Amino acid sequence: MRTTKWCGIVLMTLVFFFIAVNGFASSGHGQNQPKKIGILLVAFGSSEPSAQISFENIDKKVKIAYPGIPVHWAYTSHIIRNKLAKQGKFLNSPEVALSKMKDEGFTHVAVQALHTIGGEEYHDLRRTVGAFKIMGGFQRIVLGYPLLASQKDMQLAVSAILESIPTERKSNEAIVLMGHGTHHPSNAFYAALMFQLQLKDPNVFVGTVEGYPDVDLIKELLIKRKIKKAYLMPFMSVAGDHAKNDMAGDEDDSWKSILTKAGIQCAPILKGTAEYDKFVDIWVSHIKGPLSHFE
Repeated sequence: MRTTKWCGIVLMTLVFFFIAVNGFASSGHGQNQPKKIGILLVAFGSSEPSAQISFENIDKKVKIAYPGIPVHWAYTSHIIRNKLAKQGKFLNSPEVALSKMKDEGFTHVAVQALHTIGGEEYHDLRRTVGAFKIMGGFQRIVLGYPLLASQKDMQLAVSAILESIPTERKSNEAIVLMGHGTHHPSNAFYAALMFQLQLKDPNVFVGTVEGYPDVDLIKELLIKRKIKKAYLMPFMSVAGDHAKNDMAGDEDDSWKSILTKAGIQCAPILKGTAEYDKFVDIWVSHIKGPLSHFE
């Protein structure tokens, strides 16, 4: 993690230098530039081929909602970017993507985070956007909220989750959602989401890989409810490594294995939230906020 942060610091330093040399020299003419608006979609990223379905769905929906505005992409994970580069697929970091957009003459940029909650990665992106504001890289640059940022978002997410439940699922069977989780205070969104879900359906649970609630607590709750079958669904934008291995894998520490050993039959559903239009609509709606500042 420290190595990743240091790489980010070094990259940001280089970006600032680039802007200082190329941006400030023409800053006096910036206000006279014709307005050129762009959208930058920022995801953690995934090297799983199946995960591209999610990103393609988001890209399509954004372009339909905001026709005529160029859409660019960036991945925050340098590990994912390196993996993809070895496959001949090159994705930019947010810093590089924004530098290129500046070089292409964009004056106003709406940066939309495709994160689920406002955790560490989202706040890292906020710092990047803030740095470009300070350095005067654009006339305006504004960051959009992640999937869950307000009570309205929570209500829309609850509705989207309930609509995505497999039709064959019976009321005495559980739906177990796997979120990523974080040590950031925003991890509280997962427990809050489960509370609001259970007001509608008491057998829907939300756990996390790296936060609270964890799989052991979810297991205890399922046993207490005497539930014999659970549908496992990722509460992440893509059904990537976490979904395939941590949730549905055959290793002893996967959620499927842990719950199966507890006598609970598991049925994994390998579809990321961004494969469902109802979730994508929330992210897409959040782009309206940044764009409204450009009018």
